Amino acid sequence: MSEISTKPYILRALYEWCVDNGYTPHLAVKVDSRTQVPSEYVKNGEITLNVSPSAVHKLQIGNELVEFSARFAGVARQISVPVGNVYAVYARET
Repeated sequence: MSEISTKPYILRALYEWCVDNGYTPHLAVKVDSRTQVPSEYVKNGEITLNVSPSAVHKLQIGNELVEFSARFAGVARQISVPVGNVYAVYARET
């Protein structure tokens, strides 16, 4: 039996810590063919996503994918990011 990575658990914990402390959580993501994000916001193969409760809808941080819907320039988009592509979780205010 293969072990599940600790990364999704750490992502969920840091996200909850940010929200519980009134901070704005962001994800820094490496974009590749498995990543569904608005390409017009990708710079140098990376994108930073605001995942605060006021910015996203139906956020799910699963063991394999981070998924949610969000608006970009007023247009609703479905976002899907492999957990392995998230290289940072941080609070904008810190």
